[in-house]
Amino acid sequence: MRNKIAVIGSGFVGATLAQRIAEKNLGDVVLLDIVDGIAQGKALDMYESAALEKFSSKVTGTTSYDDIQDADIVAVTAGLARKPGMTREDLLLKNAQIIGGVCKEIADKAPNCIIIMVTNPLDIMAQLALAVTKFSPKKIIGMAGALDSARMCAFIAMELDVSPVDINAMVLGGHGDSMVPLPRYTTVSGIPITELMDTETIEKINNRTRKGGAEIVKLLQSGSAYYAPSAGAAQMIESILTDSKRIIPCSVMLNGQFGLKDVFIGVPVKLGRNGVCDIIDLTLRDNEKSALDQSANVVKENFKKIMRSI
Repeated sequence: MRNKIAVIGSGFVGATLAQRIAEKNLGDVVLLDIVDGIAQGKALDMYESAALEKFSSKVTGTTSYDDIQDADIVAVTAGLARKPGMTREDLLLKNAQIIGGVCKEIADKAPNCIIIMVTNPLDIMAQLALAVTKFSPKKIIGMAGALDSARMCAFIAMELDVSPVDINAMVLGGHGDSMVPLPRYTTVSGIPITELMDTETIEKINNRTRKGGAEIVKLLQSGSAYYAPSAGAAQMIESILTDSKRIIPCSVMLNGQFGLKDVFIGVPVKLGRNGVCDIIDLTLRDNEKSALDQSANVVKENFKKIMRSI
C-alpha cells in the first residue's frame, strides 16, 4: 500500500512541500486548505507535471479533513506567515488558535499518523500539538533544525567558496533568535569549521543563521521563506517513510536529555518509520549548555502564555 501524506495549508510552504514529496515519489499527497479551490487548483497543476517530472504519486486537493483519513504523515504548514518586523513569537496567539483546531481534526481523522510541525512559532506549536492530540511524543516532530542547519551550511559555503553538499552543520535550540549554532560540531568534508575560519567570521555566520528567516522576510517585503523550509520538512518525511534513520536536528519533546524536561527544543534526532527513534544527547560546553537552557526557557514561557489564552 502506498504511503499517504497530508499537507495542511496550501500556501507557499505547503504547496512547495507537496511538490517535493510528489517528485520524490514518497507517496500520495493530500493538500488541504480552508479556501475552496486553492488546494484543488495547485494539486491539479502539480499532478499535470507528473509525466514531465516522472513521478507516480497522486496529488489531490481538498477543503475536507475527511480526506486526510488514515494518513501516515501529516505536515502542518497552516497559519499566518511573518511580515517585516515581526518575530516568530509575534505570531504566537493567532497561530495557536489555528493550530489547536487543526490538531483536533488530525487526532480525529488520522490518529496513527506522525505530525511534522512547520508552522511558527515552531517549537511552541509542536508542544501545543502534543497537548491537543495526546499522541506519543515520538510522533510529533518540529521542522526547525533541518532548516537552520541548512541555512548555516549555505552561509559557510558562501564564505569558503565550497559546495554546500560537503557541509554538515549542527544547530540546536528553539527556532528563533535564541537558537544555538555549534561550530565545533559543524564540518566541511569532516574538517571542523574552527580549522577553516577565524572566530570573528564564525560568529558572523552564527548571527546570520539566527536571523536567517528575518533576512528573507525583509527582502521579500511580503511573505516569508518557503524553498528551504519545505526542503527541510521533505528531508524529514523521506527519512521517516524510508526508515532511513538519518540523524537530523529536529524539535522534539525532551525527557531529561541535555538536562531538560517537558519542552520541545531542537536537538539531533534519529528519524525512522515510527518517528523519533532516538535523541542524540551531546556533551555541551558550559557556554553552549547555558545558551540551550536560555533557548528552552523562551519556549517554556511562550507555551505557558498560549495555554493560559486558549
